[in-house]
Amino acid sequence: MDERQLADEFDRQRPRLRAVAYRILGSVSEADDAVQEAWLRLQRADAEQLDSLERWLTTVVARICLNMLRSRRTRNEQPLDGWRPEPIIDDPASGTDPEHEVLLADAVGIALQVVLDTLSPAERLAFVLHDMFAVPFPDIAAIVGRSPEATRQLASRARRRVRETAPRPDPDLTRQWAVVDAFFAAAREGDLKALVAVLDPDVVLRAHRRDGDPVELRGAARVARGAMAARRFAPYAHPALVNGAAGVVAFDGERPFAVLAFTVVGERAVTIDVFNDPELVAKLDVHGITA
Repeated sequence: MDERQLADEFDRQRPRLRAVAYRILGSVSEADDAVQEAWLRLQRADAEQLDSLERWLTTVVARICLNMLRSRRTRNEQPLDGWRPEPIIDDPASGTDPEHEVLLADAVGIALQVVLDTLSPAERLAFVLHDMFAVPFPDIAAIVGRSPEATRQLASRARRRVRETAPRPDPDLTRQWAVVDAFFAAAREGDLKALVAVLDPDVVLRAHRRDGDPVELRGAARVARGAMAARRFAPYAHPALVNGAAGVVAFDGERPFAVLAFTVVGERAVTIDVFNDPELVAKLDVHGITA
């Protein structure tokens, strides 16, 4: 296989590799870095000696991502290096970008990314590779340095955590939009009762920060009061698909300053994730979202 053929084959597999990396890391920019590093390693390898290029590349990308997760945990000891999920923004009028659809399959919503970040790097890797990409446990075990049975237990613990704390959003976008629209209509009108009506009794609002864990509000009454306090921003919120689900981008003039991601279940919002760190918002691609 000459260099041109190798590059063509790598490009064919790039979408899947980006999906693996994004679901492990929760960051498009870091996922692209991991895939680029895998390409550099492939150029140094003897591709003719590889039994399966797809299997080799998946393993390499996973190892790179595992190292990045471990490095992230170390950096998080420094307050200014805190990590937040990096949402993917799409224009509701045109729908989810085909490249984003590959990244977001299997309901990789913000709520799931938040839960995944509470797992250990090995748990996260085992869950994503096995449950989302059907990678066999012996292959994952070689990456995390555990036995296949211990790796199976890692994935099982992660799966249990995800099922307990990451609600799956309503698949009907029309119902999602109805809840989000009602939320902002009530906020604009200052209608506390109407706000509570569109929130799950146990709703969680998370404000993601650079300097540590998210600030959380829990319960419909507290979240509704928080929304009332911030209702002056409601007129500047514009509809957006956030990780494939209904959400908004808030603008100050033409400059986006906040992203809100909603998880809607049973015609009520069960989680609201707020991203308003200027550095994060500035690097998000909000092309097509009109201010």
